[in-house]
Amino acid sequence: MSDTLTPPMQSADCWTRREIWQQPQTLNETQRLLRDNQGEIERFLRPLMEKTNLRIVLTGAGTSAFIGECLAPWLSRETGRRVEAVATTDIVSAPDLYCEGDTPTLLVSFGRSGNSPESIAAADIAAAKISDLHHLVITCNPDGALARDPGTHSHVVVLPKATHDHGFAMTSSFSAMMLAALSILSGVAALETRIDAICQAVSDILHNADTAMADLAQRNFSRVVYLGSGVFEGLARESALKLLELTDGGIVTAFDTPMGFRHGPKTFVTTETLVMVYVSNDPYTARYDRDLIAELRADNIAAGIVTLSAKAEADDTIAVRNLGGACDADLLFPYIVPAQLFALHASLARGMTPDTPNATGTVNRVVQGVHIHPLNP
Repeated sequence: MSDTLTPPMQSADCWTRREIWQQPQTLNETQRLLRDNQGEIERFLRPLMEKTNLRIVLTGAGTSAFIGECLAPWLSRETGRRVEAVATTDIVSAPDLYCEGDTPTLLVSFGRSGNSPESIAAADIAAAKISDLHHLVITCNPDGALARDPGTHSHVVVLPKATHDHGFAMTSSFSAMMLAALSILSGVAALETRIDAICQAVSDILHNADTAMADLAQRNFSRVVYLGSGVFEGLARESALKLLELTDGGIVTAFDTPMGFRHGPKTFVTTETLVMVYVSNDPYTARYDRDLIAELRADNIAAGIVTLSAKAEADDTIAVRNLGGACDADLLFPYIVPAQLFALHASLARGMTPDTPNATGTVNRVVQGVHIHPLNP
């Protein structure tokens, strides 16, 4: 597979489109960077991972927080350590609920810019509240506050320059930071054997799903819901945010698990609703995913149902090839692509500028207007 992937020419080219399409390259470059720095990373992590009572907190705001939600369940099982996703916005607003002073903690901070006020404050608060704290920063910006001053007992990983997205919505920055955390915390060498298949799957989906997502965007759905089990619940949340951001709130979005969706949220489905379902590779979990898909089809209410699967059945909308034996964590990378493409095309279909979709200017690429209050004495 070539490292460089060029999107089909469009009259409305933009950074967002280029950054979606560059993901096979940026994922490959991210893993290469980690491989080149593997020794240094392992020297930082090894003594921490030897602590059986280590707590690993994956943190960020918005999309960066959803990286943690995607990875925490899988990494918890793989590392045998307590791995939790806690948003910086939660750490800052309610520190006593989320900071355990006597528990050895590795705080893993994700930041595209590394300049969000909550990201900086969360690190400061954790340092003040937790006696044995170490800090791993994964960022796309070498000049951001997190990269320049991460505090003591820290290690900074700055990802390739191209991952520092110019667009408003995080796309390649999301996937690259997620790959970095997956590789670092589950083993750079282990990911090395899987990276080519992951990148090829992302490349295939870009080519195979782009036209389908553009056609769906023309159908003018008023509502879209994303559903996923396990690691895909976090991905469903990120998918919903991408569409909300790139259409400036013009399409109402929701997310849930297939099992949880029946418990009230299913009322979201109308004759103007698109449902997108991420099917697990775990055979047991997939049974529940398929049950809900069959139920939605039998209801015959939803305007459209899109299913993604690496163990595709005949009626699946999008098949992820050559990852039928992969763990669900590896599927996170190709599965996010159709949601990103649909959000981009929905934005363009509404005559919007995807790189700067918020017409009022009240929502910014790097959050503004946050006042960080001093900790209570």
